[in-house]
Amino acid sequence: MMPVVVVHGGAVQVPEERAEITISGVCSAARSGYLVLEEGGSSLDAVVEAVVQMENSPYFSAGCGSVLNVKGEVEMDAIVMDGKTLGSGSVSAVRDIANPVQLARLVMEKTSHAFLTAEGASKFARSVGVPEVSQESLITEYSRMFWKKNLLMSREKMGTVGAVAVDKDGNVACATSTGGMPNKMEGRVGDTPCVGSGGYADNQSGAVSATGHGEANMRVTLSRLILFHMEQGQSAEAASDLGLAYLKSRLGALGGVVTVDPQGNWTSRFSTQQMPWAAAQNDTLHYGLNSGEHFRRSFSEQH
Repeated sequence: MMPVVVVHGGAVQVPEERAEITISGVCSAARSGYLVLEEGGSSLDAVVEAVVQMENSPYFSAGCGSVLNVKGEVEMDAIVMDGKTLGSGSVSAVRDIANPVQLARLVMEKTSHAFLTAEGASKFARSVGVPEVSQESLITEYSRMFWKKNLLMSREKMGTVGAVAVDKDGNVACATSTGGMPNKMEGRVGDTPCVGSGGYADNQSGAVSATGHGEANMRVTLSRLILFHMEQGQSAEAASDLGLAYLKSRLGALGGVVTVDPQGNWTSRFSTQQMPWAAAQNDTLHYGLNSGEHFRRSFSEQH
């Protein structure tokens, strides 16, 4: 069993001028999560760290890079799940938190609930000392430009971020975070914070973090569907392909996932043309953007 962290930056068409920095972002996130594992942290610690890194980057639709709703405001969703206990925490439609994935973890660890939304999530955040940030600090010029031009309405242009990991004890975990669908209705919540859709983790089968068209992923509970196939004996890669094929054949929708099993076998699969992804395992970084791409380099090599 080899510890691993695998991340994605959304099943999204990446503009050419942003491709290199997007790949650099997922590589940095995977490596940061893997460093947590090397220092003895849990798989849950690792996926939260990896997703925080991407929430803090303006180049992904999560945290400070979130796309905007129809009113030009940020509303963010996130989930974490611990495969050891099946504990999960989710938040949705949060507006003034820099790192929704950390708040989702606090929901799991500090409350008897699994899901808090909107103002209730904000009140809880204040009660546990999570600092509020201004809406303006979460809105990039890039997001505002797309909101004004209403350009990102196609299904293949979502920038959800996520991570899965296996630690040295064989525990799996997932985390997913998003700014949601561009120009969405106020209060719209997609698959990301929903257990079994945007993510799922179970030590008996594996962990998945999903991205794509949220409404479609919810209808097939994509993450849980993939783990069902793994429970039937399919590999992480085959199960991921089966889940994505069903999503496409049943609903005509495209998406992407990162998947691990408790033995440290992992995969990154997507039916869109592009999905920035990276994996860190055994002092090697794996990464890609376009369909069929798989680059490798050792941690010691400069990118």
